[in-house]
Formats: sequence, structure tokens, C-alpha cells
Amino acid sequence: MKWSCTDDHVCYNVSMKTIAAAEFKARCLTLMEDVRSTREPLIITKRGKPVAKLVPADGPKQDFIGSLKGIIRIVGDIESPVVPPEAWESSR
Repeated sequence: MKWSCTDDHVCYNVSMKTIAAAEFKARCLTLMEDVRSTREPLIITKRGKPVAKLVPADGPKQDFIGSLKGIIRIVGDIESPVVPPEAWESSR
């Protein structure tokens, strides 16, 4: 099986490791730490057939508000209209 970094259901680019369910049960905590640190999923099999996939959890989403802090600088008055209200067609 293959795995993509962007969508774990798209199959290409990286071969996934497989492990038997009995071995997974014996080494569960170590394998979870490996998946977390390497960001590579793990296929768990029973009798050679895939039954589960252990994938790394998504990182925390960055909040949209404040995401451009330090990148953009506001210069001037951003609240006043560009043209005076007298020039608006709707006020005539």
C-alpha cells in the first residue's frame, strides 16, 4: 500500500509499514510513539489482511485571526472611505 502526506486516503509516494495484530498488541505504545514522531502511518494486519491503519493525529489548526501578525503593516486610515460620501451615486 502507498500513502500520501497530504491525504492519508490517497495512495501514492510512500510505502506503508505493516505489522501483525499480535505484534502490534505487544508493542502498541512504542509503535504509537514511532508513528507520532515519524508521521508515517502503520497498517495492522490479521492473517495478512489489513484490518486497521494507525495514522498520526493532525496538529493543532492555526487560528485565522492574527495569522498575519508581523507580516502585514497597516499604513494610514483603513476605516475612512476612499472617496468622499458626496461622490457616491447612491447618495444622490
